[in-house]
Amino acid sequence: MASIGTLQPGRDGGWTGPIFLLGQHVKVRLAPNDNQTNPKAPSFRILSGEAELGALWPHKTRDEKPQDYLSGEADFPGLPEPISLAVFFAEDGRSARAVWSRKA
Repeated sequence: MASIGTLQPGRDGGWTGPIFLLGQHVKVRLAPNDNQTNPKAPSFRILSGEAELGALWPHKTRDEKPQDYLSGEADFPGLPEPISLAVFFAEDGRSARAVWSRKA
């Protein structure tokens, strides 16, 4: 997985910052999905301006010290297909790293 951005905590409990897509930095906001009526609904929506680019669900790593992270898919005009996106949080909670991979 390649790193495409660093996010900072937002005021609404989400995360904000630029991610690098198609040769440009796109400012995104991970907005908490406070209206989850279905347990399978995503925990965060990936937004850029008014556009929704994707969604993320919570997971835990499977190592000795499990860590929380978010994963899902993001789509962006010009991408040939959606990308897999994961967000890993720094231990101090002051930043998060966005990484991507192609679907297998």
